[in-house]
Amino acid sequence: MLNIKFIRENRDLVIERLKIKNFDAKEIINEIIRLDDLRKQTQAEQDKLQSEINTISKKIGQLFKEGKTKEVDISKERSLFLKEEVKQLHKSMQDLEKKLNDLLIQVPNIPHESVTPGKGENENIEIRKWGKIPELNSGALPHWELGKKYDILDFDLGNKLTGAGFPVFMNKGAKLQRSLIQFFLDEAVNAGYKEILPPLMVNEDSGFGTGQLPDKEGQMYHIPSDNLYLIPTSEVPVTNIYRDVILNATDFPVKNTSFTPCFRREAGSYGKDVRGLNRVHQFDKVEIVQIQHPDHSYNTLDEMVDHVESLLIKLELPFRIMRLCGGDISFASALTYDFEVYAAAQKKWLEVSSVSNFEAFQANRLKLRFKESGGKKTQPAHTLNGSALALPRIVAAILENNQTPEGILIPQILTDYTGFNIIC
Repeated sequence: MLNIKFIRENRDLVIERLKIKNFDAKEIINEIIRLDDLRKQTQAEQDKLQSEINTISKKIGQLFKEGKTKEVDISKERSLFLKEEVKQLHKSMQDLEKKLNDLLIQVPNIPHESVTPGKGENENIEIRKWGKIPELNSGALPHWELGKKYDILDFDLGNKLTGAGFPVFMNKGAKLQRSLIQFFLDEAVNAGYKEILPPLMVNEDSGFGTGQLPDKEGQMYHIPSDNLYLIPTSEVPVTNIYRDVILNATDFPVKNTSFTPCFRREAGSYGKDVRGLNRVHQFDKVEIVQIQHPDHSYNTLDEMVDHVESLLIKLELPFRIMRLCGGDISFASALTYDFEVYAAAQKKWLEVSSVSNFEAFQANRLKLRFKESGGKKTQPAHTLNGSALALPRIVAAILENNQTPEGILIPQILTDYTGFNIIC
Protein backbone atom coordinates (compact mmCIF):
# COMPACT_ATOMS: atom_id res chain seq x y z
CA MET A 1 0.00 0.00 0.00
CA LEU A 2 1.31 3.43 -0.90
CA ASN A 3 1.67 5.91 1.94
CA ILE A 4 -0.86 8.76 1.80
CA LYS A 5 1.86 11.32 2.57
CA PHE A 6 3.93 10.00 -0.33
CA ILE A 7 0.92 10.18 -2.64
CA ARG A 8 0.19 13.79 -1.66
CA GLU A 9 3.79 14.87 -2.11
CA ASN A 10 4.31 12.95 -5.36
CA ARG A 11 0.88 13.02 -7.00
CA ASP A 12 2.08 13.51 -10.59
CA LEU A 13 4.91 10.98 -10.21
CA VAL A 14 2.53 8.32 -8.88
CA ILE A 15 0.06 8.85 -11.73
CA GLU A 16 2.80 8.82 -14.36
CA ARG A 17 4.67 5.77 -13.02
CA LEU A 18 1.50 3.70 -12.66
CA LYS A 19 0.89 4.14 -16.38
CA ILE A 20 3.81 1.70 -16.75
CA LYS A 21 1.60 -0.89 -15.04
CA ASN A 22 -1.24 0.06 -17.40
CA PHE A 23 -3.13 1.52 -14.43
CA ASP A 24 -4.92 4.83 -14.93
CA ALA A 25 -4.51 6.33 -11.47
CA LYS A 26 -5.57 9.95 -12.00
CA GLU A 27 -9.18 9.65 -10.86
CA ILE A 28 -8.50 7.45 -7.83
CA ILE A 29 -5.49 9.52 -6.71
CA ASN A 30 -7.49 12.74 -6.93
CA GLU A 31 -10.29 11.15 -4.90
CA ILE A 32 -7.78 9.90 -2.30
CA ILE A 33 -6.40 13.42 -1.88
CA ARG A 34 -9.91 14.92 -1.69
CA LEU A 35 -10.96 12.44 1.01
CA ASP A 36 -7.74 13.05 2.91
CA ASP A 37 -8.38 16.80 2.81
CA LEU A 38 -11.89 16.21 4.13
CA ARG A 39 -10.54 13.87 6.81
CA LYS A 40 -8.08 16.52 7.97
CA GLN A 41 -10.81 19.18 8.06
CA THR A 42 -13.07 16.86 10.05
CA GLN A 43 -10.26 16.03 12.46
CA ALA A 44 -9.51 19.74 12.96
CA GLU A 45 -13.17 20.47 13.68
CA GLN A 46 -13.35 17.55 16.09
CA ASP A 47 -10.22 18.74 17.90
CA LYS A 48 -11.61 22.27 18.10
CA LEU A 49 -14.88 21.13 19.65
CA GLN A 50 -13.10 18.77 22.05
CA SER A 51 -10.93 21.66 23.18
CA GLU A 52 -14.06 23.73 23.85
CA ILE A 53 -15.56 20.82 25.82
CA ASN A 54 -12.41 20.63 27.96
CA THR A 55 -12.54 24.38 28.58
CA ILE A 56 -16.22 24.20 29.59
CA SER A 57 -15.50 21.30 31.98
CA LYS A 58 -12.92 23.43 33.80
CA LYS A 59 -15.31 26.40 33.77
CA ILE A 60 -18.14 24.35 35.31
CA GLY A 61 -15.95 23.45 38.25
CA GLN A 62 -15.20 27.09 38.87
CA LEU A 63 -18.85 28.10 38.51
CA PHE A 64 -19.85 25.47 41.08
CA LYS A 65 -17.40 26.96 43.55
CA GLU A 66 -18.89 30.39 42.91
CA GLY A 67 -22.44 29.11 43.33
CA LYS A 68 -23.54 30.20 39.86
CA THR A 69 -26.01 27.38 39.26
CA LYS A 70 -27.76 28.99 36.31
CA GLU A 71 -24.46 29.41 34.45
CA VAL A 72 -23.58 25.82 35.37
CA ASP A 73 -26.77 24.53 33.74
CA ILE A 74 -26.13 26.61 30.60
CA SER A 75 -22.54 25.30 30.39
CA LYS A 76 -23.67 21.69 30.87
CA GLU A 77 -26.23 22.06 28.12
CA ARG A 78 -23.56 23.48 25.81
CA SER A 79 -21.20 20.65 26.72
CA LEU A 80 -23.81 17.99 25.93
CA PHE A 81 -24.51 19.62 22.59
CA LEU A 82 -20.80 19.72 21.73
CA LYS A 83 -20.31 16.10 22.79
CA GLU A 84 -23.06 15.03 20.41
CA GLU A 85 -21.37 17.06 17.66
CA VAL A 86 -18.04 15.37 18.43
CA LYS A 87 -19.77 11.99 18.34
CA GLN A 88 -21.13 12.71 14.86
CA LEU A 89 -17.76 14.00 13.69
CA HIS A 90 -16.08 10.87 15.04
CA LYS A 91 -18.51 8.73 13.04
CA SER A 92 -17.77 10.85 9.95
CA MET A 93 -14.06 10.35 10.56
CA GLN A 94 -14.50 6.58 10.70
CA ASP A 95 -16.50 6.60 7.46
CA LEU A 96 -13.90 8.79 5.74
CA GLU A 97 -11.01 6.63 6.93
CA LYS A 98 -12.75 3.49 5.65
CA LYS A 99 -13.44 5.07 2.24
CA LEU A 100 -9.86 6.32 2.09
CA ASN A 101 -8.42 2.94 3.01
CA ASP A 102 -10.70 1.15 0.53
CA LEU A 103 -9.25 3.36 -2.23
CA LEU A 104 -5.64 3.11 -1.06
CA ILE A 105 -5.65 -0.69 -1.21
CA GLN A 106 -6.74 -0.51 -4.86
CA VAL A 107 -3.63 1.39 -5.92
CA PRO A 108 -0.75 -0.84 -7.14
CA ASN A 109 2.83 -0.36 -6.11
CA ILE A 110 4.87 2.06 -8.18
CA PRO A 111 7.24 0.20 -10.53
CA HIS A 112 10.98 0.77 -10.28
CA GLU A 113 12.47 3.14 -12.85
CA SER A 114 14.02 0.19 -14.71
CA VAL A 115 10.59 -1.38 -15.41
CA THR A 116 9.63 -0.84 -19.03
CA PRO A 117 6.13 -0.45 -20.50
CA GLY A 118 4.43 -3.51 -21.94
CA LYS A 119 1.15 -5.38 -22.07
CA GLY A 120 2.32 -8.83 -21.05
CA GLU A 121 5.02 -11.48 -20.85
CA ASN A 122 5.99 -11.20 -24.51
CA GLU A 123 7.41 -7.77 -23.76
CA ASN A 124 9.59 -8.80 -20.83
CA ILE A 125 13.30 -8.03 -21.19
CA GLU A 126 15.89 -10.83 -21.23
CA ILE A 127 18.73 -9.91 -18.88
CA ARG A 128 20.99 -12.89 -19.39
CA LYS A 129 21.00 -16.55 -20.34
CA TRP A 130 23.04 -19.56 -19.22
CA GLY A 131 23.57 -23.12 -20.45
CA LYS A 132 23.29 -25.08 -23.64
CA ILE A 133 19.92 -26.24 -24.97
CA PRO A 134 19.95 -30.08 -24.84
CA GLU A 135 19.74 -32.02 -28.09
CA LEU A 136 17.52 -35.01 -27.44
CA ASN A 137 17.34 -38.25 -29.36
CA SER A 138 14.41 -38.72 -31.71
CA GLY A 139 11.43 -40.08 -29.87
CA ALA A 140 12.17 -38.07 -26.75
CA LEU A 141 9.15 -37.85 -24.43
CA PRO A 142 7.58 -34.99 -22.47
CA HIS A 143 7.70 -35.37 -18.70
CA TRP A 144 4.09 -36.55 -18.35
CA GLU A 145 4.88 -39.55 -20.57
CA LEU A 146 8.21 -40.14 -18.82
CA GLY A 147 6.29 -40.23 -15.54
CA LYS A 148 4.19 -43.12 -16.82
CA LYS A 149 7.08 -44.90 -18.46
CA TYR A 150 9.20 -45.00 -15.29
CA ASP A 151 6.31 -45.17 -12.77
CA ILE A 152 7.40 -42.00 -10.98
CA LEU A 153 4.57 -39.55 -11.67
CA ASP A 154 0.83 -40.20 -12.04
CA PHE A 155 -1.66 -37.53 -13.09
CA ASP A 156 -4.61 -39.90 -13.51
CA LEU A 157 -4.28 -41.10 -9.92
CA GLY A 158 -4.15 -37.49 -8.68
CA ASN A 159 -7.30 -36.77 -10.66
CA LYS A 160 -8.99 -39.78 -9.04
CA LEU A 161 -7.98 -38.74 -5.53
CA THR A 162 -8.62 -35.01 -5.82
CA GLY A 163 -8.94 -33.58 -9.32
CA ALA A 164 -6.93 -32.13 -12.16
CA GLY A 165 -3.79 -30.31 -11.08
CA PHE A 166 -2.94 -32.56 -8.11
CA PRO A 167 -0.20 -34.96 -9.30
CA VAL A 168 1.02 -37.99 -7.35
CA PHE A 169 4.78 -38.66 -7.14
CA MET A 170 5.96 -42.18 -6.43
CA ASN A 171 9.06 -44.37 -6.22
CA LYS A 172 12.13 -42.51 -7.46
CA GLY A 173 9.94 -39.57 -8.45
CA ALA A 174 8.98 -39.04 -4.79
CA LYS A 175 12.63 -39.36 -3.75
CA LEU A 176 13.68 -36.86 -6.41
CA GLN A 177 11.07 -34.43 -5.08
CA ARG A 178 12.31 -34.75 -1.49
CA SER A 179 15.92 -34.47 -2.62
CA LEU A 180 15.27 -31.21 -4.43
CA ILE A 181 13.52 -29.77 -1.38
CA GLN A 182 16.41 -30.70 0.90
CA PHE A 183 18.98 -29.39 -1.59
CA PHE A 184 17.21 -26.04 -1.89
CA LEU A 185 16.85 -25.73 1.89
CA ASP A 186 20.49 -26.63 2.50
CA GLU A 187 21.63 -24.03 -0.03
CA ALA A 188 19.45 -21.37 1.57
CA VAL A 189 20.62 -22.15 5.10
CA ASN A 190 24.24 -22.13 3.92
CA ALA A 191 23.54 -18.66 2.46
CA GLY A 192 22.52 -17.39 5.89
CA TYR A 193 18.74 -17.89 5.81
CA LYS A 194 16.93 -19.13 8.92
CA GLU A 195 14.57 -22.03 8.24
CA ILE A 196 10.91 -21.54 9.13
CA LEU A 197 8.14 -24.15 8.99
CA PRO A 198 4.92 -22.08 9.03
CA PRO A 199 1.22 -23.01 9.03
CA LEU A 200 -0.30 -23.87 5.65
CA MET A 201 -3.39 -21.75 6.35
CA VAL A 202 -3.55 -18.04 7.10
CA ASN A 203 -6.18 -15.55 8.20
CA GLU A 204 -7.45 -12.52 6.30
CA ASP A 205 -5.01 -10.15 7.99
CA SER A 206 -2.08 -12.20 6.74
CA GLY A 207 -3.49 -12.36 3.21
CA PHE A 208 -4.00 -8.61 3.26
CA GLY A 209 -0.54 -7.91 4.69
CA THR A 210 1.37 -9.34 1.74
CA GLY A 211 -1.12 -8.20 -0.90
CA GLN A 212 -2.86 -11.46 -1.79
CA LEU A 213 -6.14 -10.08 -0.45
CA PRO A 214 -8.17 -8.61 -1.92
CA ASP A 215 -6.12 -8.66 -5.18
CA LYS A 216 -5.80 -12.46 -5.61
CA GLU A 217 -8.78 -13.73 -3.63
CA GLY A 218 -10.05 -15.76 -6.58
CA GLN A 219 -6.74 -17.64 -6.82
CA MET A 220 -6.75 -18.82 -3.20
CA TYR A 221 -8.49 -21.83 -1.65
CA HIS A 222 -10.82 -20.56 1.07
CA ILE A 223 -12.20 -22.46 4.07
CA PRO A 224 -15.41 -20.49 4.79
CA SER A 225 -16.28 -22.18 8.09
CA ASP A 226 -13.06 -20.90 9.66
CA ASN A 227 -12.44 -17.99 7.28
CA LEU A 228 -8.93 -19.24 6.57
CA TYR A 229 -7.00 -19.46 3.31
CA LEU A 230 -4.61 -22.16 2.11
CA ILE A 231 -1.32 -20.44 1.36
CA PRO A 232 -0.42 -19.77 -2.29
CA THR A 233 3.21 -19.38 -1.21
CA SER A 234 5.08 -19.43 2.11
CA GLU A 235 5.92 -15.78 1.50
CA VAL A 236 2.54 -15.02 3.09
CA PRO A 237 3.01 -16.57 6.56
CA VAL A 238 6.76 -15.97 6.72
CA THR A 239 6.53 -12.25 5.91
CA ASN A 240 3.54 -11.87 8.24
CA ILE A 241 5.69 -13.01 11.15
CA TYR A 242 6.79 -9.38 11.18
CA ARG A 243 3.32 -7.81 10.98
CA ASP A 244 2.97 -5.05 13.61
CA VAL A 245 6.66 -5.39 14.49
CA ILE A 246 9.21 -2.59 14.96
CA LEU A 247 12.76 -3.70 14.13
CA ASN A 248 16.05 -1.99 14.80
CA ALA A 249 18.31 -1.09 11.89
CA THR A 250 20.89 -3.44 13.42
CA ASP A 251 18.49 -6.35 12.83
CA PHE A 252 18.95 -6.12 9.05
CA PRO A 253 19.11 -8.15 6.98
CA VAL A 254 16.34 -10.44 8.23
CA LYS A 255 16.67 -13.63 6.14
CA ASN A 256 14.19 -16.52 6.31
CA THR A 257 13.63 -19.58 4.16
CA SER A 258 10.74 -21.99 4.15
CA PHE A 259 9.58 -25.16 2.44
CA THR A 260 5.84 -25.66 2.13
CA PRO A 261 3.27 -27.11 -0.20
CA CYS A 262 1.50 -24.26 -2.02
CA PHE A 263 -2.09 -24.13 -3.20
CA ARG A 264 -3.45 -22.06 -6.09
CA ARG A 265 -6.86 -22.31 -7.71
CA GLU A 266 -5.47 -20.56 -10.80
CA ALA A 267 -1.80 -21.32 -11.30
CA GLY A 268 -0.23 -19.71 -14.34
CA SER A 269 -1.72 -17.70 -17.17
CA TYR A 270 -4.46 -18.51 -19.59
CA GLY A 271 -3.30 -19.51 -23.05
CA LYS A 272 -0.29 -21.53 -21.88
CA ASP A 273 0.12 -25.24 -22.38
CA VAL A 274 -1.24 -26.61 -19.11
CA ARG A 275 -0.30 -30.25 -19.52
CA GLY A 276 1.57 -32.18 -16.87
CA LEU A 277 3.48 -30.17 -14.29
CA ASN A 278 3.30 -26.95 -16.28
CA ARG A 279 0.23 -25.86 -14.34
CA VAL A 280 -0.87 -27.48 -11.10
CA HIS A 281 -2.95 -26.47 -8.11
CA GLN A 282 -0.76 -28.00 -5.41
CA PHE A 283 3.02 -27.88 -5.58
CA ASP A 284 6.09 -27.79 -3.35
CA LYS A 285 8.31 -24.73 -3.13
CA VAL A 286 11.23 -23.41 -1.14
CA GLU A 287 10.95 -19.66 -0.61
CA ILE A 288 13.51 -17.09 0.47
CA VAL A 289 12.28 -13.92 2.19
CA GLN A 290 14.29 -10.90 3.26
CA ILE A 291 13.47 -7.75 5.20
CA GLN A 292 16.00 -5.04 4.56
CA HIS A 293 16.88 -1.41 5.11
CA PRO A 294 15.52 0.73 2.23
CA ASP A 295 19.05 1.88 1.37
CA HIS A 296 20.17 -1.69 0.69
CA SER A 297 17.11 -3.47 -0.74
CA TYR A 298 18.18 -3.36 -4.39
CA ASN A 299 21.62 -4.77 -3.59
CA THR A 300 19.73 -7.47 -1.70
CA LEU A 301 17.53 -8.11 -4.73
CA ASP A 302 20.67 -8.69 -6.82
CA GLU A 303 22.00 -11.04 -4.14
CA MET A 304 18.77 -13.06 -4.18
CA VAL A 305 18.85 -13.27 -7.98
CA ASP A 306 22.42 -14.56 -7.75
CA HIS A 307 21.30 -17.19 -5.23
CA VAL A 308 18.57 -18.55 -7.51
CA GLU A 309 20.97 -18.46 -10.46
CA SER A 310 23.49 -20.55 -8.53
CA LEU A 311 20.84 -23.25 -7.88
CA LEU A 312 20.03 -23.61 -11.57
CA ILE A 313 23.70 -23.72 -12.54
CA LYS A 314 24.30 -26.49 -10.01
CA LEU A 315 21.33 -28.38 -11.44
CA GLU A 316 22.83 -27.87 -14.92
CA LEU A 317 19.55 -26.54 -16.29
CA PRO A 318 19.68 -23.98 -19.12
CA PHE A 319 17.88 -20.84 -18.02
CA ARG A 320 17.24 -17.22 -18.81
CA ILE A 321 16.48 -14.27 -16.52
CA MET A 322 13.70 -11.91 -17.53
CA ARG A 323 12.98 -8.46 -16.11
CA LEU A 324 9.20 -8.14 -16.09
CA CYS A 325 7.55 -5.30 -17.96
CA GLY A 326 4.80 -3.15 -16.48
CA GLY A 327 2.02 -5.33 -17.85
CA ASP A 328 3.40 -8.54 -16.33
CA ILE A 329 4.69 -7.37 -12.96
CA SER A 330 2.48 -8.05 -9.95
CA PHE A 331 0.21 -5.62 -8.14
CA ALA A 332 2.54 -5.37 -5.12
CA SER A 333 5.98 -5.58 -6.76
CA ALA A 334 8.26 -2.67 -7.64
CA LEU A 335 10.70 -4.85 -9.62
CA THR A 336 10.59 -8.55 -10.48
CA TYR A 337 12.99 -10.91 -12.22
CA ASP A 338 11.60 -14.21 -13.52
CA PHE A 339 13.75 -17.29 -14.11
CA GLU A 340 12.75 -19.62 -16.92
CA VAL A 341 14.29 -23.04 -17.59
CA TYR A 342 14.23 -24.76 -20.95
CA ALA A 343 12.27 -28.02 -21.16
CA ALA A 344 13.78 -29.76 -24.17
CA ALA A 345 11.03 -32.26 -25.01
CA GLN A 346 8.39 -29.54 -24.99
CA LYS A 347 10.82 -27.10 -26.64
CA LYS A 348 9.65 -24.27 -24.45
CA TRP A 349 10.74 -22.03 -21.60
CA LEU A 350 9.03 -22.62 -18.24
CA GLU A 351 8.96 -20.08 -15.41
CA VAL A 352 10.40 -21.54 -12.20
CA SER A 353 11.07 -18.51 -10.01
CA SER A 354 10.08 -14.91 -9.43
CA VAL A 355 12.36 -12.71 -7.32
CA SER A 356 10.82 -9.39 -6.28
CA ASN A 357 11.43 -6.23 -4.33
CA PHE A 358 8.22 -4.81 -2.88
CA GLU A 359 10.00 -1.82 -1.36
CA ALA A 360 7.71 -0.42 1.41
CA PHE A 361 4.44 -1.56 -0.21
CA GLN A 362 3.94 -4.71 1.88
CA ALA A 363 5.48 -3.08 4.97
CA ASN A 364 2.87 -0.32 4.91
CA ARG A 365 0.11 -2.94 4.90
CA LEU A 366 1.88 -5.02 7.55
CA LYS A 367 2.79 -2.02 9.72
CA LEU A 368 6.32 -3.41 9.63
CA ARG A 369 8.67 -0.63 10.66
CA PHE A 370 12.18 -0.04 11.97
CA LYS A 371 14.21 2.50 13.91
CA GLU A 372 17.64 3.77 13.01
CA SER A 373 20.30 3.24 15.67
CA GLY A 374 19.65 5.73 18.45
CA GLY A 375 16.60 7.09 16.65
CA LYS A 376 13.05 7.47 17.89
CA LYS A 377 11.13 7.82 14.63
CA THR A 378 10.05 4.72 12.74
CA GLN A 379 9.82 4.14 8.99
CA PRO A 380 8.72 1.22 6.80
CA ALA A 381 11.22 -1.53 6.03
CA HIS A 382 11.59 -3.04 2.56
CA THR A 383 10.45 -6.62 1.91
CA LEU A 384 11.71 -9.00 -0.76
CA ASN A 385 11.01 -12.60 -1.67
CA GLY A 386 11.92 -15.22 -4.25
CA SER A 387 11.21 -18.79 -5.24
CA ALA A 388 14.33 -20.83 -4.59
CA LEU A 389 12.85 -22.87 -6.11
CA ALA A 390 9.35 -24.00 -7.14
CA LEU A 391 9.54 -27.71 -7.91
CA PRO A 392 7.03 -28.72 -10.61
CA ARG A 393 8.70 -27.19 -13.64
CA ILE A 394 12.17 -27.91 -12.26
CA VAL A 395 11.21 -31.59 -12.13
CA ALA A 396 9.72 -31.34 -15.62
CA ALA A 397 12.94 -29.88 -17.03
CA ILE A 398 15.17 -32.39 -15.23
CA LEU A 399 13.15 -35.33 -16.53
CA GLU A 400 12.94 -34.04 -20.11
CA ASN A 401 16.46 -32.66 -20.49
CA ASN A 402 18.27 -35.63 -18.96
CA GLN A 403 16.46 -38.50 -20.67
CA THR A 404 18.64 -41.04 -22.46
CA PRO A 405 17.97 -44.46 -24.00
CA GLU A 406 19.17 -45.99 -20.71
CA GLY A 407 17.04 -43.81 -18.42
CA ILE A 408 16.85 -40.35 -16.86
CA LEU A 409 20.14 -39.09 -15.47
CA ILE A 410 20.07 -37.27 -12.13
CA PRO A 411 22.08 -34.00 -11.85
CA GLN A 412 25.35 -34.69 -10.07
CA ILE A 413 24.58 -32.21 -7.28
CA LEU A 414 21.54 -34.29 -6.25
CA THR A 415 22.99 -37.79 -6.19
CA ASP A 416 24.10 -37.58 -2.56
CA TYR A 417 20.48 -36.72 -1.72
CA THR A 418 18.76 -39.28 -3.96
CA GLY A 419 21.17 -42.17 -3.45
CA PHE A 420 20.86 -42.99 -7.17
CA ASN A 421 22.12 -41.36 -10.35
CA ILE A 422 19.60 -42.65 -12.86
CA ILE A 423 15.89 -43.40 -13.08
CA CYS A 424 15.44 -46.50 -15.21
